[in-house]
Order: sequence, then C-alpha cells, then structure tokens
Amino acid sequence: MTKVIALAGKGGTGKTTTAALLTRYLLKKKLTPFLLVDADSNANLNELLELNVDLTLGTIRSELKGDLPPHITRDQFMEMKVHQALIEETGFDLLVMGQPDGPGCYCAANQHLAMTMDKLADNYRYIIVDNEAGMEHLSRMNLRSIDHLLITSDPSARGILTAKRISDITAPLKLEIKNQHLLVNRAPQPLPAALEAKINEAVTESGMALGGIIPSSDDLIHQELSGESYLKLADNAPVIQIVESIFDSIFAAD
Repeated sequence: MTKVIALAGKGGTGKTTTAALLTRYLLKKKLTPFLLVDADSNANLNELLELNVDLTLGTIRSELKGDLPPHITRDQFMEMKVHQALIEETGFDLLVMGQPDGPGCYCAANQHLAMTMDKLADNYRYIIVDNEAGMEHLSRMNLRSIDHLLITSDPSARGILTAKRISDITAPLKLEIKNQHLLVNRAPQPLPAALEAKINEAVTESGMALGGIIPSSDDLIHQELSGESYLKLADNAPVIQIVESIFDSIFAAD
C-alpha cells in the first residue's frame, strides 16, 4: 500500500527544508521509490534538490480548459502530460503543482488530475506532498487518507499557535489523518522554558504528537546559500543525525 506523507505549515517555518531532509532520509534508508509533489505556490523544493522544472501541473490543468489534440480524451491528455512533467531521479520522482488556480472553473481539470494520481500512486511506496498552510491540493489529487501529517513551526509562540490551528482544520476538510506530528524548526539550544511550555500546550490541546525539535543549523544555512543539493549533506552533520533520529521515530511502524 502506498503511504501518504503531507507537510503543512505557514510560510517561513522550514517546511520545504523538512521535505528536502525527508527526501534525503528516505533515499538513505532505501524506502523507495517515492513521489514528491511540490504543492506550494512558491515552489522551490526543486532548488533544494538541484533539479530543473520545465512543466508544472498548473500549466497542464490550464491546457485542459482549452482545445485538445484530435483523437485524445481529456483523461488520456492529463495522463500523458503528467508523465511528461515528472522529473525522474534515482529512487524518486518530483511533480511541481505550480501556480494556484486562475479565473474560471478548474473542477473538471482537478477531476482528471485525481484520476491520474490514482493510477500513479500504485507505482510508489510513498507520496510526499509539500503543501501550503491550507491542504486543498490533497483533495484535488484525491489524497484524502494521510498516513503522516508533518506540521512545521518556527520557534515562536505565534508559530506554535498557527501549527495548532492547521491541525484543527483537518476535520472540516474531511481528510483521514492517521498520525499528526509537530516539528519545530530552527530551535535555539537550549530550548527556552517559555517555548517548551507553548509546545507542550499545543500538543496537549490538539491531535498532534511532538515529532521532534530541529535545532538551528549552520550546515543547513550554508547548503542553502551555496545552492547545493540537500542530498549532499554529510552523514556526520549534527543536524542530519538529529533529523534521522526524529524520522526513525516517526516512521518506525512503517
């Protein structure tokens, strides 16, 4: 069975960094093949992995609203174009959602996308979706059963509160969330008592478990500034050892 991992969090909380670190982890553990879907309108997961994007799902969905080549159905067109948009790497593929819906109705295009994702899913051990704070893309792709929801926060009271609110909106979206995990990124060391209290309060009052606390890291800052892939981070980097321990705990039952 394909398992779905979704990431959510407000902008600037290190959500895409977490997705890149998760990619590195799954490759190292040989939990492959998996599909990455960058569903953030400010798509930059490909940049953290040093990959170029030529075609996005947003472009394909716009094309579906127009005239198609003769002798091809919209289902066939969507499936063909999605395969063209796949960035194929060793152990994983990447799809980029692109810009949000423009004027007009995209309901039919989203229906064709959902049907294509159903066919794609069987090819992968995991599907990882990097979302914005809202998770509407999960419904558009017909990914309504989430095995692990990773909600990221920065080390601030407002960030922790926003993470809790994201956890709270999953019920109205009618998503089946099997496990919710709070990840606090770029945390100072040692962790201030006031911040620890906010984290404990959010975990207690929500459906989230504390997945882990990832400290601020010069290694991650250097990697982003240099433009090098996060897949090249050294195994002995302190932040990598911490992240691997966190992911070991989260995905132990998988």
